[in-house]
Amino acid sequence: MTMNHEGYPVFKGLQKPLEFMGIRGRFLTLAAGAIGVSFVGFIGFSIVLGKLAGFIAMLVMALTGLVTIFVKQRGGLHNKRRSRGIFVYRNLRKKS
Repeated sequence: MTMNHEGYPVFKGLQKPLEFMGIRGRFLTLAAGAIGVSFVGFIGFSIVLGKLAGFIAMLVMALTGLVTIFVKQRGGLHNKRRSRGIFVYRNLRKKS
């Protein structure tokens, strides 16, 4: 908390971006979802095929989800289209 010029305490939010084990911001919820899906996959595969197959499926699903998150994270916190080329916009303002 800091004090503004009138003497009232003002909360300015987090001073650093939210990060946990190298995963930043909104990707934390995606990581939690990937881990949750891998546990559900473990239960499903272990019932159908056995515990070893369930464990292997859990590892594959968790690693696939986390690798996908790290790849998307390199693009930034906001998914932006990266259009290549030169775009010319004409007639943005109507002549009256």
